[in-house]
Amino acid sequence: MSARTSLIVAQNDVPQAGRTILLVEDEGFVRQVTCEILQSAGYRVLEAQNAAEAMRAFRLHGKDVQLLLTDVVMPGGSGRDLARDVSAICPDVKTIFISGYPENAVTRNGLQQRGWFYLPKPFSGESLMEKVRQVLEENDPAGARAGIVKRAAGNG
Repeated sequence: MSARTSLIVAQNDVPQAGRTILLVEDEGFVRQVTCEILQSAGYRVLEAQNAAEAMRAFRLHGKDVQLLLTDVVMPGGSGRDLARDVSAICPDVKTIFISGYPENAVTRNGLQQRGWFYLPKPFSGESLMEKVRQVLEENDPAGARAGIVKRAAGNG
């Protein structure tokens, strides 16, 4: 995120308390920026840089996690295997896979499963928040609102 870009979250659009996202991304900068965007929208974010760290975090905080946001290709384990392991423990956790690979290549490799979604890299703060809202609100009659993130040019 550039110094000229600031994130503005409308207060009326902050998600309901208790929404937790497990973010798994091996690239530090991508993980940091994604975490900042999600936290600015009011989400609690658990960060991991690989599948092993993610499973440790999930074992400790799994009952609080509603969404797994994971890279597809990581050293030491794939996002697909991680999502399968998380789903085996808690089938209600939804997953958004993030990847720089084209969607057809990603979905061809077995990512088509109920509760699994895809967001291509690179993504904007707006597209990230739109996808997170869409996924968390799916089959949620209460329609818990996720924060609306708007990018605005600012001083810093």
